Amino acid sequence: MTFDLFPARRALFALAFFLTCGIARAAGFSFIEVPADAEGPALRGAVWVPCAKPAGPIVLAPLVIQGVRDCPAMGERLPLVVISHGTGGSFLGHHDTAEALADAGFVVAAISHPGDNFADLSRQTQLSTFASRPADMRRLVDYMLGRWPGRAQLAADRIGIFGFSRGGYTGLVAVGAVPDFRRPPPFCRAQPGTPLCMQVGRDMPSLPAADPRIKAAVIVDPLSLFEAGSFSNVRVPIQLWASEFGGDGVLPQDVDAIRRRLPQPREFHVATGAEHFGFLAPCSPAMATAAKDICTDRPGFDRVAFHRGFDEEVVGFFEARLKAGAAP
Repeated sequence: MTFDLFPARRALFALAFFLTCGIARAAGFSFIEVPADAEGPALRGAVWVPCAKPAGPIVLAPLVIQGVRDCPAMGERLPLVVISHGTGGSFLGHHDTAEALADAGFVVAAISHPGDNFADLSRQTQLSTFASRPADMRRLVDYMLGRWPGRAQLAADRIGIFGFSRGGYTGLVAVGAVPDFRRPPPFCRAQPGTPLCMQVGRDMPSLPAADPRIKAAVIVDPLSLFEAGSFSNVRVPIQLWASEFGGDGVLPQDVDAIRRRLPQPREFHVATGAEHFGFLAPCSPAMATAAKDICTDRPGFDRVAFHRGFDEEVVGFFEARLKAGAAP
């Protein structure tokens, strides 16, 4: 998700998502917590792993999901993909994609960004979150390679990142893009009085360096704070996705500008008929009732069918870049 001035709506969506989403594949599922340190607060999230056992219900009262709780990861030299959600979202925001990747032999780790998630929106409108988000992902990779119990099964040279909306911005910065904080982004034209828009050009946050461990990125409907020279240091292959109609601060023309400015190699896909939230996991009937604005798609767009193809494309990209193309 991108910028939003309606935290109550966002919290309602998040609660509905937690109450209604389901994990259908036989992916191992466990919670993680990256400890607080000098670089930032604790990061809470989850890990999906390839699992040999059949899926079953996992009771996380009041939530019940399908998977295998705390299943040992199956395999060696497993590639890792880290996920960055949109503003006001959570580590479960792209659970279907995480499940598909785990089912294909990836370890997937996702966290909720502190101060910019469904339970804590305290920094959602602050420019500083655009620096802390890439730092969160670096800390998550540090944890997975250095402290996660299954770290010996990971391939440190096979790491990718998936980011949606503000998480798409996060993923681009993580692989070397340099945002332009000198002028307000396009969404500030409609919301000029927000703290973020007033801080642009005045309070310049210090960005973490690009993470050289990340070898490939899937960037989905990214929020743009970039200009023509922002991508000169990007060296990894990127699969870029755009919704046809955009929404929630993401403009199709801004995503297309990123497409034109990104160096090769890159892929580009347009989700025909989709608005911005079409990239979120398909909604159950209960969720659709609780959060119509998030779950209602344009007539003719089938989110369930789209996600089958979307997840297949994401898995295929990471397989080509992190498995077949990685050093033995």
